[in-house]
Amino acid sequence: MDLSLQKLTQALSLRQQISALEERLTTLFGGGSTSSGTGRGSRRRRSGRGSRRPMSAATRAKLAASAKARWARRKGTGTSSAPKAATSGSRRGGGLTAAGRRKLSEAMTARWAKRHAAGGGGGGAGGSAAKSSGKKRGGLTAAGRKKLSDAMRARWAARRKAAGKK
Repeated sequence: MDLSLQKLTQALSLRQQISALEERLTTLFGGGSTSSGTGRGSRRRRSGRGSRRPMSAATRAKLAASAKARWARRKGTGTSSAPKAATSGSRRGGGLTAAGRRKLSEAMTARWAKRHAAGGGGGGAGGSAAKSSGKKRGGLTAAGRKKLSDAMRARWAARRKAAGKK
C-alpha cells in the first residue's frame, strides 16, 4: 500500500511539472494567456491536438465556400453523368473505369481461349504448359534420381573417411 502511494505522489508531481512546462511553452509561442483554459484537460476537450490557432474570418469564409462547393459537386444537380465527370478528376486511384474493365475482360477472354485451344483446361497458373509439353511435373526422372544418389554416396563416403581419420 505504501509503495503504490509513493508511486501516485511521484506521478502527480511529474504531471504538475509537465503542465507547468506546457503552460510556459504556450505562453512562449502562443502569446496568449492560459487563464481561460487552465490545465491540460480543457484544451484536450476543445481539440484533439492541443491548443488551436485562431482563424481569421476571411479564412473561415474561404473554407466554408470550398466546403459548399464540394457538397454541391457531390450532390450533383441535373443529369447523373455531370457530377461523376466532375468528381472523377479529383478522385485518387481505386477502381477501374468501364473502358479499362472492358479491355481487361477482353484480354482475359483471349488468354483463356488460347489456353483452351492448346488443350489445357486451366488448373491454375501454367497448368496448360505442363500438359501440352508432355512433361511430368514434380518428382524426379530416373537420370535425376541416379545423379542425386551418386552425389549422396560420395558425400557419405567423404564423411566416413573424415571421421575415420580423426
